[in-house]
Amino acid sequence: MIFGFVFFGFLFRGITIKSDVYGKYFLIRNLIISGSMYKIYAYRVCVSDSDVDVNGHANNVCHVRWMNDAAVEHSRVNGWSPERYVELGATWFARRHTIDYLVPAMEGDEIDIQTWVCEWKVIRSIRKYRFVRISDGTIIAEAETLWAFVNLKTGRPTKIPEIVSDCFFVTENPK
Repeated sequence: MIFGFVFFGFLFRGITIKSDVYGKYFLIRNLIISGSMYKIYAYRVCVSDSDVDVNGHANNVCHVRWMNDAAVEHSRVNGWSPERYVELGATWFARRHTIDYLVPAMEGDEIDIQTWVCEWKVIRSIRKYRFVRISDGTIIAEAETLWAFVNLKTGRPTKIPEIVSDCFFVTENPK
């Protein structure tokens, strides 16, 4: 029996729940999570000729852009588009990016940028990324971003509301 409900991918508090016959709903931290909530999100890119620098591989600026795009899309599919954050009056600002380049990304490479939230604090979050070349499964880079949640009127960090944090799983180290 299901207590609570899911409406357009948004989460509403529940008391307890068991999987339905399709395994579509789950109980997580007393929340009903629809199958549309992503623990790990994969954002696919293809390295274009404009991404390649004089060294013959994707420029590091592209990796940062792809990280941002993956984070935005992961948030969007979990119910938080950039426009919704603006309506809330607060959004995420990057404080620090760290990237470990393991293998170069070359023109034509299709890459899945896997991303997940690995830590929540009162006003900040750490999001990790794994860049995986589709053709052979090689991990070409690993990265993380420290995000601060910022009030758009004051420009100061602000507490992450529960309505935001409840829309994301925290995953330490997925396989």
